[in-house]
Amino acid sequence: MTEPVIHVVLITLLMFLVEAASRPNIVVIVADDLGWNDVSFHGSDQISTPHLDELAYKGVLLKNYYVSPICTPTRGALMSGRHPIHTGLQSGVIVGSQPYGLPLNFTIMPQWLKQLGYRTHMVGKWHLGFFRKEYTPLFRGFESHYGYYLGCGDYYDHSSEATPEYFGYDFWRNNTVDYTSIGQYSTEIFTKEAVNIINNHNPSQPLFLYLPYQAVHSGNLPDGNPLQAPQKYIKRFPHIKNTKRRTYAGMVSALDDAVGTVVDALKTQGLYDNSVILFTTDNGGPANGFDGNAANNFPLRGVKATLWEGGVRGTGFLHSPILQKQGYIAEQMIHVCDWLPTLYRAAGGNPKQIKDLDGYDLWDMLSNNGKSIRTGMLHNIDPYGPKGALRQGDYKLLYGKVSKTWGGWYPPWQVDTDSETYHYDKMDSYNIDEVIKYFSVSNRNSKEFSMFSPLKIDCGPLPANASTNCDPEMAPCLYHIPSDPCEFHNIADQHPDIVQNMMNILSHYNSTMVPPLNKPQDPAGNPRNNNGAWVPWMK
Repeated sequence: MTEPVIHVVLITLLMFLVEAASRPNIVVIVADDLGWNDVSFHGSDQISTPHLDELAYKGVLLKNYYVSPICTPTRGALMSGRHPIHTGLQSGVIVGSQPYGLPLNFTIMPQWLKQLGYRTHMVGKWHLGFFRKEYTPLFRGFESHYGYYLGCGDYYDHSSEATPEYFGYDFWRNNTVDYTSIGQYSTEIFTKEAVNIINNHNPSQPLFLYLPYQAVHSGNLPDGNPLQAPQKYIKRFPHIKNTKRRTYAGMVSALDDAVGTVVDALKTQGLYDNSVILFTTDNGGPANGFDGNAANNFPLRGVKATLWEGGVRGTGFLHSPILQKQGYIAEQMIHVCDWLPTLYRAAGGNPKQIKDLDGYDLWDMLSNNGKSIRTGMLHNIDPYGPKGALRQGDYKLLYGKVSKTWGGWYPPWQVDTDSETYHYDKMDSYNIDEVIKYFSVSNRNSKEFSMFSPLKIDCGPLPANASTNCDPEMAPCLYHIPSDPCEFHNIADQHPDIVQNMMNILSHYNSTMVPPLNKPQDPAGNPRNNNGAWVPWMK
């Protein structure tokens, strides 16, 4: 190699290193099954989340942010920037030894960021396929992974039950089954691992930390203990008399403390001032006992796994000292598939290099509180329903087997009985004095919340016909979401032209959809055949 060529190579390398060092650190924190009404920055009068509150109110609090109604589709969209109908993950979640995952032809978030010089680490839940090792995190762009592959499990012994016949251990450090974490609460050990990564990070390179917590998903179902938290967190909520809701609140509080600890580590290591922190749930909360859980989306309609607002309106915020405008509520429409191009742009990349995206680059919009870029979004089309939902402008249309069983409005459990009956119009209203009292019970300083104004949704009393004026199996239902976020008033009969236009848009989406990848469980993947652990079983 000649001397001029060597000089060019060295200069190019030096420029890359200098450019990489200036890129922001990116931390993506995913809460699992967190409900709209489970955080105090949304006005919860039961659960205090001071660390999340501070980040949300000093960042960009997302009002019209949407995710998929269940786990795997959201995580696939977050990582790939593609809608689930274009990844084959639009119908259900990956269960146990079902041999499929997010297709390998998609280059995903850590792979894109690695090209920009990022160190890439993952701590927590994967749930995007593991039947072959090539589908697992270390083969998808992450340098390290400490966590688990499946959708749920016990918070302490880290077993995972797909069905009573498919049961085994699911905890990994990189590509090795890790048994050293048995008996330790997942929220705490994930936080400890994240802090270790931050403490050992070389600040000359940008950090991408993907931190999808187990909290606050139910534990093993149907035979396990669905709600688990250390007593030190549960004891913070003596005002919640229902034992399940109180335990759930403890799970949320543990998560809140965890996020605070991670942010403190960023500050201690001098990384915070050049960091972008995204916090998001993967779907709405499993309210009213769904999956044995005690989450809450009130006053939104529906629960996890439904296309009602309670299933798809996401709890989330973006926090960063490098945002041009901070401390505001974003009214703009945002979908989870927007985060890949948005964060790639924040990292200094060109999102146009990522082909066939469904997501939009919203970095400038969010950084400056600019004009909304999105005018609509597909919530989902599930051909196995069949069912679907679409947002176009101010209107939302639903059709098919959306959910009759879980399509109601569910105030949070309050008394110590599973048979309590609730009435929408009897629910206690939000009272800041009571909330401050609850904060003091949890050893919080109420003064730090005086500047905060919760992002609340108030829909008024429930109309008598709210649950009967829409039957999407018979005919599409239409709602005007800005004025009716609780989906009380089906206005399809008054706007047949809007209904027809939105059905045409859905038809177009349907024409671009790839078939669902779902497959039945493979007995070869049963932990009974693999030394009691969930492991990749196909070559």
